[in-house]
Amino acid sequence: MSLDYATAKKTLSCPLYAADFDPQNNGFLLVGGGGGEGRSGVGNKITLLHAFKKQELSEVIEIDLSRDEDSVTSLAYAQSTDLWATAFAGINSSTKEQKEGNNQHLRSFLLDYPPKRKTGAGEGDAAQGEKPPEYAGKPKALGRVSYFTPTTTAKPETFQRVLRLSKKRKDNGPRMGAVATGLAPEGEIVMFAADTNSPSSNDIRGRINLGEKEEAADLDLAPIVEDDDASNFLFAYCTDYDVYTATRNFNYNRSEKCETQCIHSNPHPDVFAGSKARPKFRSLRFLTPFLLILQNFPNGKGAELLLMQTSGTILLRKRLHKKIKSGTALTVCSLPFTTPAPKSEPRVQHAIAVAGADTSITIITLDTPPSAPYPPAGKDLKFKQQELIKNSHPTSITSLAFSCHIPPTTPWVSTPAQYLKLASTSIANTVVVHTFPLFPYPPPPKTPHEDTKPASGYLLAPPPHRRETATETLFSLMMACLAIALSAFALQAFSEIRGVSPEVLGAKGWLSGSWHDALVSPNIYGSASPQEVFDNFVSRGGMRKAPVMAASSVSTVLQGSGSSVSSAAAGEASGGLKGGLRELVRSRDRGNDTADEGNDGNAIVVHHTSFDEKEDNNNNDSPTPSKGELSAALHPEELIQQRHKGARKWEDLASHEKEVWKRRLEEAGQWAVEEGETVLKGVFFSGLAGAVGAAVHAEL
Repeated sequence: MSLDYATAKKTLSCPLYAADFDPQNNGFLLVGGGGGEGRSGVGNKITLLHAFKKQELSEVIEIDLSRDEDSVTSLAYAQSTDLWATAFAGINSSTKEQKEGNNQHLRSFLLDYPPKRKTGAGEGDAAQGEKPPEYAGKPKALGRVSYFTPTTTAKPETFQRVLRLSKKRKDNGPRMGAVATGLAPEGEIVMFAADTNSPSSNDIRGRINLGEKEEAADLDLAPIVEDDDASNFLFAYCTDYDVYTATRNFNYNRSEKCETQCIHSNPHPDVFAGSKARPKFRSLRFLTPFLLILQNFPNGKGAELLLMQTSGTILLRKRLHKKIKSGTALTVCSLPFTTPAPKSEPRVQHAIAVAGADTSITIITLDTPPSAPYPPAGKDLKFKQQELIKNSHPTSITSLAFSCHIPPTTPWVSTPAQYLKLASTSIANTVVVHTFPLFPYPPPPKTPHEDTKPASGYLLAPPPHRRETATETLFSLMMACLAIALSAFALQAFSEIRGVSPEVLGAKGWLSGSWHDALVSPNIYGSASPQEVFDNFVSRGGMRKAPVMAASSVSTVLQGSGSSVSSAAAGEASGGLKGGLRELVRSRDRGNDTADEGNDGNAIVVHHTSFDEKEDNNNNDSPTPSKGELSAALHPEELIQQRHKGARKWEDLASHEKEVWKRRLEEAGQWAVEEGETVLKGVFFSGLAGAVGAAVHAEL
């Protein structure tokens, strides 16, 4: 399937490493990056973009950061309203401060939003002719804090590699956040309370030490749905080769140790394997109650998605396109239903986006049941690739972010079009936003007489059962047409080989001599070609004039006609030589010559007189053998085809033709089996097939 989408692209003044959509106002996009500490000409910045229009991005505000500090490596919205928002960012302090053991890597900012756009504009586009609103307020730095354990290495390189916040709950329950180190001597993950505008050390809710030179490639958090007090969170993270989970309470006691459990590890290769490299985990996201993991194969041999239970059981695997050597980023968005789905359609759709090292973006959907019990062993679960967006950026993609989708509750008649946005950034200073239209589900009523019900939800792709039905129907029609075409082709080819159809395909030349003799049938129309027979059939209105001959005549011709064999009309070639076939053969063989050279160039011709020939001869008042008689005569070889068109030597006859002639000669007493076929070599035979064909045609 191919998705329809609109694309908006903008180039900023610095490389970009992080992006996040405002969960309450999906038209505002926050991106951050920079050249790093001490890079002249390229500053460190956070930029707020106006992304309401489907094909245009505009800057609302640009926050210039200190060039003595590191670039922005991670971003996340903490809180937001229609008027303002707070955001967290990962920014390292200067090298000097880091050497002193003070790296305030987690920052918070307050952003004043411009006035809302005019009403009446759809979610995917602004009102016609409307200009982007001008920004009137100023951003404000709210605070900074250090959660990581200070290091005293000579060359500090630790930075905040990952920042993740749990989704905001509808009941305004607590939110948990987590940060993870990068390039640290000993990896570390810190969990903190995220329902604040200015995080502090008092907000820490847990700490996990990973060990020497071990890092968390990615992490994610999700509230435990079954929790009555809404204070327990499920935490998951992955290193290069292992996946861990932990449960943490928001009201954490600092004396409690955070216990983690390894639920899955990539196994080591076989001892005899040529390469000892193992696949590496790159990204991880919760698709409650599952885990979605992106892993890369060693040596750039591709990437795949894993759908895993929190117990560590892998339910599904999805290999990405073969041209994608590795995956660089992953993001997901669940499309919730405001009302329960019908029992016949128990689906909730998750939109998945994966960035490849080849600057492509793969869009995939996964339909899961809306509530427990979940299907065992991945039954009815399937990844479905919807789109492959190629060359979305000039160079490597650094981050992906889906906008949050909150479905409307109004009836279909007043529900505006709905959209899902996907933002991506790159180190080439570019940010791209793809806008995908969503499909209502269940679909709106087709007639105005039907009751209008509130929308249950929206899907990125149409319901699978409808799409599969249409696909199967089209496939069945194509297979039926193909079968009919092949059958017609085979029938035409067989008819041409048998000689009962005009040549169109030239099938007679496809077979070797032995196969041709086995399949070809006698020409039941005498010397007439199949095309001539067909033309005759059409010219006579579809009915061929057949001679008046009863069915019993066919038997007479085939079985009782050969009792008198004569050598009529041979005088003009041999001085009136008459007699049966035996006499002519003996006369020929007395010259010890079986190739007729001893008979002065004259050849023996055995002719079966057909019904039509008898009529012609009667009209000419010339003596002819009676109907169905065999005649043997000598003719000069150069005149044989003139007087007996289609005559062929014994050696050129097909096997079934030889059998017919032997039976006729034996019945006429002019040949016996013990004499062998050698005596018939060099003898021409003519007319038998024509007589048989005429009789059969008359019967039909």
